[in-house]
Amino acid sequence: MDPNRFSEVRSIQLRGLGSLLLGLVALFALISILPDWFVELSTFLVALVVIAPIVGFVGLRWWLNRNIVQGSCPVCAAPLSALQGRPLTCPSCGESLLVKDRQFVRQTPPGTVDVEVISSQAIDD
Repeated sequence: MDPNRFSEVRSIQLRGLGSLLLGLVALFALISILPDWFVELSTFLVALVVIAPIVGFVGLRWWLNRNIVQGSCPVCAAPLSALQGRPLTCPSCGESLLVKDRQFVRQTPPGTVDVEVISSQAIDD
Protein backbone atom coordinates (compact mmCIF):
# COMPACT_ATOMS: atom_id res chain seq x y z
CA MET A 1 0.00 0.00 0.00
CA ASP A 2 1.24 3.46 -0.86
CA PRO A 3 2.31 5.34 2.35
CA ASN A 4 0.74 8.58 1.09
CA ARG A 5 -2.58 6.79 0.63
CA PHE A 6 -2.54 5.68 4.29
CA SER A 7 -2.20 9.28 5.49
CA GLU A 8 -5.20 10.28 3.33
CA VAL A 9 -7.38 7.57 4.87
CA ARG A 10 -6.24 8.48 8.37
CA SER A 11 -6.99 12.18 7.82
CA ILE A 12 -10.48 11.33 6.58
CA GLN A 13 -11.24 9.24 9.67
CA LEU A 14 -9.88 11.77 12.17
CA ARG A 15 -11.12 14.94 10.47
CA GLY A 16 -14.08 15.51 12.81
CA LEU A 17 -12.38 14.21 15.95
CA GLY A 18 -10.47 17.45 16.64
CA SER A 19 -13.57 19.63 16.48
CA LEU A 20 -15.49 17.15 18.65
CA LEU A 21 -12.75 17.17 21.30
CA LEU A 22 -12.54 20.97 21.15
CA GLY A 23 -16.31 21.19 21.66
CA LEU A 24 -16.21 18.83 24.64
CA VAL A 25 -13.34 20.77 26.25
CA ALA A 26 -15.18 24.06 25.70
CA LEU A 27 -18.37 22.59 27.17
CA PHE A 28 -16.51 21.28 30.21
CA ALA A 29 -14.81 24.67 30.73
CA LEU A 30 -18.13 26.48 30.41
CA ILE A 31 -19.85 24.14 32.87
CA SER A 32 -17.05 24.54 35.41
CA ILE A 33 -17.33 28.36 35.50
CA LEU A 34 -21.12 28.66 35.34
CA PRO A 35 -23.20 28.73 38.53
CA ASP A 36 -24.64 25.40 39.62
CA TRP A 37 -28.23 26.55 39.29
CA PHE A 38 -27.66 27.40 35.62
CA VAL A 39 -26.12 24.01 34.91
CA GLU A 40 -28.98 22.25 36.71
CA LEU A 41 -31.56 24.33 34.84
CA SER A 42 -29.91 23.55 31.51
CA THR A 43 -29.80 19.84 32.32
CA PHE A 44 -33.47 19.92 33.35
CA LEU A 45 -34.51 21.70 30.14
CA VAL A 46 -32.58 19.27 27.94
CA ALA A 47 -34.14 16.33 29.80
CA LEU A 48 -37.59 17.93 29.43
CA VAL A 49 -37.10 18.40 25.69
CA VAL A 50 -36.14 14.74 25.35
CA ILE A 51 -38.70 13.18 27.72
CA ALA A 52 -41.81 15.34 27.04
CA PRO A 53 -42.38 14.13 23.45
CA ILE A 54 -41.98 10.51 24.54
CA VAL A 55 -44.52 10.90 27.36
CA GLY A 56 -46.85 12.83 25.04
CA PHE A 57 -46.68 10.14 22.36
CA VAL A 58 -47.36 7.34 24.85
CA GLY A 59 -50.25 9.32 26.38
CA LEU A 60 -51.78 10.04 22.98
CA ARG A 61 -51.58 6.37 21.98
CA TRP A 62 -53.24 5.34 25.27
CA TRP A 63 -56.03 7.92 24.81
CA LEU A 64 -56.63 6.89 21.19
CA ASN A 65 -56.79 3.20 22.12
CA ARG A 66 -59.45 4.00 24.73
CA ASN A 67 -61.55 6.36 22.58
CA ILE A 68 -61.42 5.21 18.95
CA VAL A 69 -64.11 2.74 17.95
CA GLN A 70 -63.83 0.69 14.78
CA GLY A 71 -66.71 -1.24 13.32
CA SER A 72 -69.15 -1.32 10.45
CA CYS A 73 -72.17 0.76 9.54
CA PRO A 74 -75.40 -0.95 10.71
CA VAL A 75 -77.12 0.09 7.45
CA CYS A 76 -74.62 -0.66 4.68
CA ALA A 77 -71.84 -2.57 6.55
CA ALA A 78 -69.12 -0.16 5.38
CA PRO A 79 -66.06 -0.06 7.69
CA LEU A 80 -66.02 2.98 10.01
CA SER A 81 -63.80 4.56 12.67
CA ALA A 82 -64.95 7.25 15.10
CA LEU A 83 -64.42 8.67 18.56
CA GLN A 84 -66.51 7.28 21.43
CA GLY A 85 -69.75 9.24 21.98
CA ARG A 86 -69.46 11.41 18.85
CA PRO A 87 -72.04 11.55 16.07
CA LEU A 88 -70.88 10.81 12.53
CA THR A 89 -72.24 10.31 9.05
CA CYS A 90 -71.46 7.14 7.13
CA PRO A 91 -69.41 8.13 4.08
CA SER A 92 -70.90 5.26 2.07
CA CYS A 93 -74.66 5.56 2.64
CA GLY A 94 -74.99 8.96 4.37
CA GLU A 95 -76.79 7.57 7.46
CA SER A 96 -76.42 9.57 10.70
CA LEU A 97 -74.78 7.34 13.29
CA LEU A 98 -73.76 7.59 16.92
CA VAL A 99 -71.20 5.58 18.88
CA LYS A 100 -72.74 4.00 21.99
CA ASP A 101 -71.12 1.26 24.06
CA ARG A 102 -68.32 0.92 21.48
CA GLN A 103 -70.82 0.11 18.69
CA PHE A 104 -72.32 2.17 15.87
CA VAL A 105 -76.07 2.77 16.17
CA ARG A 106 -78.49 4.71 13.99
CA GLN A 107 -79.27 8.18 15.26
CA THR A 108 -83.02 8.65 14.94
CA PRO A 109 -84.94 11.75 16.03
CA PRO A 110 -87.51 11.35 18.85
CA GLY A 111 -90.86 9.98 17.66
CA THR A 112 -89.38 8.03 14.75
CA VAL A 113 -90.41 4.40 14.56
CA ASP A 114 -87.60 2.06 13.59
CA VAL A 115 -89.25 -0.35 11.14
CA GLU A 116 -86.43 -2.89 11.36
CA VAL A 117 -86.93 -3.31 15.12
CA ILE A 118 -90.72 -3.66 14.85
CA SER A 119 -90.57 -6.18 12.02
CA SER A 120 -88.00 -8.36 13.81
CA GLN A 121 -90.12 -8.34 17.00
CA ALA A 122 -93.24 -9.32 15.04
CA ILE A 123 -91.43 -12.27 13.49
CA ASP A 124 -90.21 -13.49 16.88
CA ASP A 125 -93.77 -13.51 18.33
